[in-house]
Parts: sequence; C-alpha cells; structure tokens
Amino acid sequence: MIHDSHRLDAEVRLRPAALGDAASLADSLSRSRTYMQPWEPVRPDTFYTEQGQRERLAARLADREAGRVMPWVIADAEDRAIGGFTLSNVVLGPFCSAVLGYWVDVAYAGRGLATAAVQRICTVARDELRLHRVEAGTVLDNVASQRVLTKCGFEAFGTAPRYLYINGEWRDHRLFQRILHDGPPAG
Repeated sequence: MIHDSHRLDAEVRLRPAALGDAASLADSLSRSRTYMQPWEPVRPDTFYTEQGQRERLAARLADREAGRVMPWVIADAEDRAIGGFTLSNVVLGPFCSAVLGYWVDVAYAGRGLATAAVQRICTVARDELRLHRVEAGTVLDNVASQRVLTKCGFEAFGTAPRYLYINGEWRDHRLFQRILHDGPPAG
C-alpha cells in the first residue's frame, strides 16, 4: 500500500511522489502561492520552478529510501500533481511516530481531498509503517486544516509558542495527534 495508488474521488488519487512530478508541482505551487502564503514559510522564487521542485523531490526521495520520510502527491485525471502530503521525521522503536504535513492546490481546495488523503495516510502509517501516532501542527488561524485533522480523528494536545517561521514571523501553532494503535512497537 505504501507504493500503491489510492483513489480519493472520481478524478483524483493519492500516490507516491516521483521525480517526474517536479513540473506539475511547480505549476501547482505557483498557482497556489498567494492562497497558501499565510500558512507557509517565505520561500525563494526558485522553489516555485521545475528545477527547484526536482531538487526538493530528489532529497525527499533519498530520505524515503532511508525510511525517514514518506512523500505522496495527489494527482488529477491527467496524473498532474495537485497537492503534497508528507510523513516526515519517521521514528521507529519505542516512539513509533511521524509528523504529517500537507497542502492542496487552490483550485481543488474545499473538495474533501485533504480529508480523504489524510485518512488513507493514517491507515498506511498504522498498517504498514506500524506507527503508534501521527502528529500535525497548524498556525492558530488555519481553521480549514484544523477541521481536516479533527475529521480524521486527530485531537489537539497543546499550543507551541513561536513554533515555526511562517510567512515572515515566528508563529504559534496548535498541535494535534492521532493515536493509531496501542499495541507494542513492531519488530
């Protein structure tokens, strides 16, 4: 399932990220730049280019091979990437946890795709990665993302002051977690 594709609706599916997604990610991120600005770090213009995304993907794919990161994209009917979902800081052993981050192209926002993708990723995290929990954080006023997490069974467990440098300032974040199972660590 980690390397499988999962249909989220009639047109969109969740699948593992690939180096070939660089151009469509650059297009989608460029199109969504203003929309996502309140919730994203300030990024150099090169981030929004095919080469910038190719370099970013190459690093993420190397981290995937090392078991530290699991990057996915949501892809439209033409297989163009229109959003990104990543489990990062994957830690096994007694912690068995990862951090979830995600975004959806502005043209596809509000369709329930983030909710469907987060649900699927939590299933993969539990059943295949054997993680105990997944954590996510949002800036305090990102109500839409908080709604996605709540719908997916995440619970708020605290507020982290000045947690991440977002949109040019250190921003407080609401932290969420979803406990996936209470069994012992695998292996």
